[in-house]
Amino acid sequence: MKILVTGGAGFIGSHTVDLLLQRGHTVRVLDALEPPVHCDGQAPAYLPPEAEFLRGDVRVRADWERALAGVEAVFHFAAYQDYLPDFSKFFHVNAVGTALLYEIAVAQNLPLKKIIVASSQAAYGEGKYHCARDGAQYPGPRSEAQLQAKDWEPHCPVCGAAMTAALTDETVVSPHNSYAMSKYAQEMLALNLGRRYGLPTVAMRYSIVQGARQSYRNAYSGAMRIFAMQALTGQPLTVYEDGGQLRDFVYVGDVARANLLVFEDARADYQAFNVGGGRAITVLDFARIVAARAGGKAEPQVTGEYRFGDTRHIVSGIAQLRALGWEPQGTLENNVDEYLGWAQGQPDFRNYADEAREHMKQVGTVR
Repeated sequence: MKILVTGGAGFIGSHTVDLLLQRGHTVRVLDALEPPVHCDGQAPAYLPPEAEFLRGDVRVRADWERALAGVEAVFHFAAYQDYLPDFSKFFHVNAVGTALLYEIAVAQNLPLKKIIVASSQAAYGEGKYHCARDGAQYPGPRSEAQLQAKDWEPHCPVCGAAMTAALTDETVVSPHNSYAMSKYAQEMLALNLGRRYGLPTVAMRYSIVQGARQSYRNAYSGAMRIFAMQALTGQPLTVYEDGGQLRDFVYVGDVARANLLVFEDARADYQAFNVGGGRAITVLDFARIVAARAGGKAEPQVTGEYRFGDTRHIVSGIAQLRALGWEPQGTLENNVDEYLGWAQGQPDFRNYADEAREHMKQVGTVR
């Protein structure tokens, strides 16, 4: 099958390209090669020469039309993801770009057999909690006053009591920041237009994906790359709030396998799936793992600062994807080792994290 992968020169996209080629598919990549993820306007060396490469922007109709010519399926990974107040850019790239895909597919009656869209765990906001008195709750974002008081834990919206974080399944969505809202808008466009026009579509809500090829130049988010840069250059590992935030991290190879699974299995059509690592860990404990695997020369530093609009706890339940036969195989420790080894082999690797943090302070993201 001839398959288009948007964002295929990036992190998740390139690993999916590798797997598609291994399965015997013909692959075309559409990528804008925008900084800071890419730095020189050239397709990265890890992109296989067997993949046809087109440089283009998913916000541009002509680029979509050129890329879609003759293809039978689309993996749509091109996206804008930063922890910055670029509110309109999130929607221009993530939502409008996706709307253009379906607009062209419908207008030209393209014979697309499947569309896989990259969504995000961020769509859940704070996700699911349990209150001892009031049961399951989905709290809204923490207020600025609460964060300034360093009262980190969400309170029950009914009784105000402390709650326990729970696994978040696919049923309740409550995005809190502009990136999350744009990804959920993208997902709603894709699933609803796909169903209406008979274009089988699946949305993949990825947890925090980690592994080789994750750009260290884009250091505004992504615990692995930020901690790796700091640890390998002997700098303290910056941990926000008190480090007690719960997260789940998933290996990029497992994500690529999940992408191929839902592509090949019609039972997945018109659904959204969590793609998580199956293990909850605090940010502070994860920082300690990275520091230790990097040689132990740096230590985590809990700053008491916070990222405005961040969530306290979010851990995805993966029962729905497991029911299709998928299981995460990567471990945190092996994932960290792989990334550290890959990063140190890159000629321009350095600590971009500290300057990114300073910029986030300047624009009011880190407070």
